[in-house]
Amino acid sequence: MDAIISTVCPHHTHMDRVIEDAVAWLNDQQYPEGYWAGMLESNVCMEAEWILAMYILGVENDPKIEGLKQGILDEQRPDGSWETYCRAPEGDINATVEAYAALRVCGMAPAADPIERARRWILDHGGVSRVRVFTRYWLALIGEWPWEKTPNIPPEIIFLPRWSPINIYNFACWARATILPLAILSAHRTVRPFPDASRLDELFPAGRQAVDYNHPKIGSPFSWERFFTVADRILHLYQRIGMAPGRKTAIRACMKWIVAHQDADGAWGGIQPPWIYSLMALNAEGYPITHPVIRKGLDALNGYWTFEKNGALHVQASESPVWDTLLSLMAMQDCGCDYTRSPAMKKAVEWILGQEIRTPGDWQVKVKGVEPGGWAFQRANASYPDIDDTAVALIVLGRLRHCYEDRQRLEAVIKRATRWVIAMQCRKGGWGAFDRDNDKKILTRIPFCDFGEVLDPPSADLAGRVIKAIGDQGMDRSHPVVRRAMAFIRQEQEPKGCWFGRWGVNYIYGTAAVLSGLQAVGEDMQAGYVKKAADWIASRQNRDGGWGESCGSYMDAALRGKGESTPSQTGWAMMALLELDDPKYRKAIEDGVSFLIARQQGGTWDEPQYTGTGFPGYGEGQRIDLAAEGLSEKLCQGAELSRGFMINYNMYRHYFPLMALGRARRFLC
Repeated sequence: MDAIISTVCPHHTHMDRVIEDAVAWLNDQQYPEGYWAGMLESNVCMEAEWILAMYILGVENDPKIEGLKQGILDEQRPDGSWETYCRAPEGDINATVEAYAALRVCGMAPAADPIERARRWILDHGGVSRVRVFTRYWLALIGEWPWEKTPNIPPEIIFLPRWSPINIYNFACWARATILPLAILSAHRTVRPFPDASRLDELFPAGRQAVDYNHPKIGSPFSWERFFTVADRILHLYQRIGMAPGRKTAIRACMKWIVAHQDADGAWGGIQPPWIYSLMALNAEGYPITHPVIRKGLDALNGYWTFEKNGALHVQASESPVWDTLLSLMAMQDCGCDYTRSPAMKKAVEWILGQEIRTPGDWQVKVKGVEPGGWAFQRANASYPDIDDTAVALIVLGRLRHCYEDRQRLEAVIKRATRWVIAMQCRKGGWGAFDRDNDKKILTRIPFCDFGEVLDPPSADLAGRVIKAIGDQGMDRSHPVVRRAMAFIRQEQEPKGCWFGRWGVNYIYGTAAVLSGLQAVGEDMQAGYVKKAADWIASRQNRDGGWGESCGSYMDAALRGKGESTPSQTGWAMMALLELDDPKYRKAIEDGVSFLIARQQGGTWDEPQYTGTGFPGYGEGQRIDLAAEGLSEKLCQGAELSRGFMINYNMYRHYFPLMALGRARRFLC
């Protein structure tokens, strides 16, 4: 058992026990290698697309298929649809169509109850013509959508020079790694039609000729949207008449890039889309499924990427061992766990140090002359270290300076990471997640970019995390890097005082990250704009003492800071208020503590709600004006977030409330 600095609190006599139980739970959940990793839940597109991909690749009799099928069935809503996040106000047309297709190719008949309910919902919600570009690609791959009615991605995009706005390195890393294999599939117009008994004819009740296959017309006649729509038609004509000199050379260049970017575990980019499309692209280019590259990619699905839930099989869209391990360590530190007497902490720190990325990555295209020294979210994704993980690593490792055995090694790691993070600062003063100055909005006007986000611009939550990290290294608001970051943060504040959460749901997350950073660099925590933010947090507390915010807040401003209380969001809100060290918020913090104490079960907390964010679905990857006229029509989504991608990080429910309790104990006791 870890040694915990314990203080009897007159306000909450159960705090010590709750904290001790939560730390014991962490010890029990640690993997033998030293890391922690919770399952990353998203939506059934993960399972559906793997079923479809294995069919397209010709993978037969895979034992995972039945488990994946059951995973899809288990998540179906009573109305027949599937949703993008837990308790969404409505189902999602894209997830529902993809799940429907996967179940049909698994042998389910049109008259089966789950199929019949799904079909009725699809037809009642506009039918297949309402689906996004990604779903149209999947339908084209199985012969249910004409390739000439999907956005054309020419493989020649890989040759566009660095100065071109459409250069692949101006797309977010997840988008570029997806675009190149899609370009190959688009060039080949790869199709493996479903068997006759599994065709989706019933989704075309008036006949396929009656479906509007065209991409929605958005923008004025002289807008960039219309320009790219016309360009897309020209590209299709160019391909249809066979005038594509250099096409084979372009495809070879894309193939070389794809193979070079395969991760050590067999996946690509640490996320599903580039992984699954790369396998199909390689196969379309003649790689058999027995080829070592494809075999390695398929074998990856047999490991930690899948998980069981109620006897069914699910697929993670990504995996988060580095992130979960760092934040678990931070929670233990916040609770006063003694590193020198904690085998769990020592093992975790050594595992983290072994995960430092010292090899080149895509970020070096825009950032020259800086030594690699960061961390990725996943354990095998060496191409894309990210700012968020690296900032948290700096915070955690910096706290070990007084007790880590090899001080010289630790200092070298911290210096490398600090230099790298500073070099990644964007011209606007903030930080993106993976690249610097990845914010060319013109790319969002391209027809195939109607999904999620294709840019990685700076955000306030990341700026807050970074200045917290470098503030802990001794930099204060007089430092030029910090001054620029603080100017960016001030500019990003909403009129009511809160900050947008790009990577967590939503304004509670963003506001907590910013206030933590401001305190670390020596900002006056009684400044007007700071107190305005804290007052906003306090005003969002629920009657049960907790805090919550719905994913729907990304489209509905009335939902900002509102929703069912959750352990993770309660932890964020409490930590935000604790940064001010102000007696004014004592009652709110005490009530938050009571909420967390009352809801702990078996040393941890339950949280079915999704509080992690992948994509809000804005296209631009940054906050937008939710009051803009016609926004839902323009984005083709409402609070159900059909273009969004929301995540349930299963350890958020544990380490964030544990952090808050540890910090609250110091404040209250």
